[in-house]
Amino acid sequence: MRVLIVEDHPVVISGCRALFASDPSVEIDEAADAKAGHRAYLHKHPDVTVVDVRLPDLTGFELTRRIRKDDPAARIVMLSVSDDPAFVARAVEMGIQGYVSKSDDPRILAKAIRKVAAGERFVSPRLAEATTFAGAAIKASPLTQMSARELEILRLLGRGDRISEVAAELGISYKTVANITSALKTKLGAKSHSDLVRIAVEIDLS
Repeated sequence: MRVLIVEDHPVVISGCRALFASDPSVEIDEAADAKAGHRAYLHKHPDVTVVDVRLPDLTGFELTRRIRKDDPAARIVMLSVSDDPAFVARAVEMGIQGYVSKSDDPRILAKAIRKVAAGERFVSPRLAEATTFAGAAIKASPLTQMSARELEILRLLGRGDRISEVAAELGISYKTVANITSALKTKLGAKSHSDLVRIAVEIDLS
């Protein structure tokens, strides 16, 4: 089983390696950011990819979108520092097969990777329970109202990037970013650009 870990914290990567250290049938590859992770995916074709929600260059949601564009059958486990049920709901909506919190027991991550490799779905039991009872909060969360591309643009705006910088970062036109930004204001009820930035900071995708 080949596992690709896309994660920028060396401690988490070494922890993942330790989980499978006694199993020679598991091979671990790693990437420290989303763009390197995407290249590694195309080169290595892992059985399971573990993606951190917060990466230095793109969100895990945007990386997932890019991987899925190339390989709709990609098996992905999302690893998050956030226990917000809206993150879980968004991941499940995107078709991500596994979701584990960084505060879970590391053995939960190992279980998720093995389950997803076997073609099953797995959400950390603690998060699955929390998500089951958070229907109203999930529905009200801006996170579940946006596509992966919209989330990525919102994150970059929240980081303080200008529209031209967002366009350059994502390799799309200024007009596309401006149109999506305008649509986001309507969708999220933001009255101004600073209002949009405030929402991005509250969601805390960076």
